Amino acid sequence: MAKGEPQLPDQPDCLNCGSELQGQYCGRCGQRATNRLISLWELLRDAFGDLFEFDSRLWRTMIPLLIRPGRLTRDYLVGRRARYMPPFRMYLVLSVIFFVVAFFDPRDDLSLLFEPEPEPAPEEQRAEEDDDEDDIGVTFSGDAADGGFNIRVDPETGECAVTGYEELPEWIKSRLNQDEIEERCQRITADGGKTLGSLLLDNIPVALIVLLPLMALVLKGLYPLSRRYFVEHLLFFVHFHTFVFLILTLQILFSRLAGVVSVPDPITILVRVTASLYIPVYLYKAMRLVYGQGHVATIAKYVVLSGAYWLGATGTMLGAIVFALLTF
Repeated sequence: MAKGEPQLPDQPDCLNCGSELQGQYCGRCGQRATNRLISLWELLRDAFGDLFEFDSRLWRTMIPLLIRPGRLTRDYLVGRRARYMPPFRMYLVLSVIFFVVAFFDPRDDLSLLFEPEPEPAPEEQRAEEDDDEDDIGVTFSGDAADGGFNIRVDPETGECAVTGYEELPEWIKSRLNQDEIEERCQRITADGGKTLGSLLLDNIPVALIVLLPLMALVLKGLYPLSRRYFVEHLLFFVHFHTFVFLILTLQILFSRLAGVVSVPDPITILVRVTASLYIPVYLYKAMRLVYGQGHVATIAKYVVLSGAYWLGATGTMLGAIVFALLTF
């Protein structure tokens, strides 16, 4: 055997799936047909190969996802799938990246690796306490004068007082009495709402996943003659939400980079506004490409879908807030 040629496997069957080998790679599962130990370079290449190889499935998926609305959905529905990342895996990966980029604070989550910040001077501490006192007030909607539900926080003691408890829905009163609401309010104000905010952040990904099938049902109702299955409409919104995670992640990274390299504020604002306007334009163009209807019909359905989307998003976010409050 000439130097540099790959060594033929010394086992007759694939170690992964058991199929008979016909060469260097298994014809059934694609695993390399060799049992030698891999090198460190091969291990790193397997880990980061998709990131640095322009022709990898990663880039073949991300580029059309970003600049070609509806292309991934249409290709997937007509059977061109192997060249792209699986849609639900891509959704999960980009959602995790987005939440890490948007909400991960190394000084809070990895505080042991950083030097503690110096205590503020007494004058500064008193000024911050005065500002906090000015910010404390009615924390839930409702007008006490009209007999509505209200929670008021005493700026000096931090104690909570509930009025109008009888106005709450029965399903809330069956789970929380007035004393429990006041106790939870005091626990929230004790740490400035950080614990509640963290719990709410944990619930947002679940709320977004709940939103996906709701919007798929709306699409199915808007296109009753398309003969598409529910899961095909669901795929459309999986790709759309994945795009939203991607564009928001890029927007956040650009804003942070702009602060480091001192990009002029007008340019930063222009990029943010452009990225925000691109999202509704992307949705419209994706609907046009995937469902193939004219401008008039697509615009009418786009308006209905947009309204339903904001109602669904508001409802699921309120559900996440209520669930966070009930489990706090």
